[in-house]
Amino acid sequence: MDITMDIKNNEELSILIDKAVNGDKQALETIILSVQDLIFNLSLRMLGTFADAEDASQEIILKIITHLASFRKESSFSTWVFRIASNYLKNYTKHMFAHHPLSFEFYSSDIQNENAYDVPDLTQNTDKHLLSEELKMSCTNVMLQCLDTESRCIFILGTMFRLDSRIAGEILDITPEAYRQRLSRARKKVADFLNAYCGEYGSGKCRCKNRINYAIQNHRINPNNLDFNEASEIPPQTMLDFKNTMEDIDDLALYFSFCKTYQTPEETKVFIKDFLNSKYISVIKNS
Repeated sequence: MDITMDIKNNEELSILIDKAVNGDKQALETIILSVQDLIFNLSLRMLGTFADAEDASQEIILKIITHLASFRKESSFSTWVFRIASNYLKNYTKHMFAHHPLSFEFYSSDIQNENAYDVPDLTQNTDKHLLSEELKMSCTNVMLQCLDTESRCIFILGTMFRLDSRIAGEILDITPEAYRQRLSRARKKVADFLNAYCGEYGSGKCRCKNRINYAIQNHRINPNNLDFNEASEIPPQTMLDFKNTMEDIDDLALYFSFCKTYQTPEETKVFIKDFLNSKYISVIKNS
């Protein structure tokens, strides 16, 4: 079965796409709402921050809307959406980490920074458990920026969305064998790092609760803006239901429980609504 929150089967999806291309705003809205969470979560993991993910998601949604007439139904709609989104994100240079690239070496050095524990209380009376959870999710998400762009995309598709190699290979234009090999290498890099340094998801000594003030001081979390805590978590299978599950590539799954999925932020939902109600929606019929 294809992606679908409200769309029940491929036949219904095909009808909706035809209607949308012919100017049916309600059909277009149903289609976009069915893929908005997929797009946002892929953007969040690829770019590292909620703000950048929201901006990129809106741009990707516009790209899908304006190119919908080009969808030839030769592959599943979700595969087509993944291909557009992943290609766009791999070449996206407006996000913070495009200008400040990370590496596992830099991240490990930062974790071992002894001065991280000599910072005054900056929590502003915010619940320390919430701050610890925010740092945990933020840290593991930003950690993915240590992977090169292609490896990061492969890791996210395989570990978070659990795409099988046939579908992922089609999205990335590589063979299923190449995808499995690259996914295994990326997963091992992340698992090795977590095991060496992270006490939350591995066997390392680092504990988020001990680094809260250091993270606030370095603007990694903001007590007044807890993006991960405020986001609504959703089960991945609510978004996606593919015919095939991911192959048993390795036994590292326990390290990747941080790969949670979230509902699209309200600002992006409002953006979609506003765009669909604007005069610019005519681009569908004119594309």
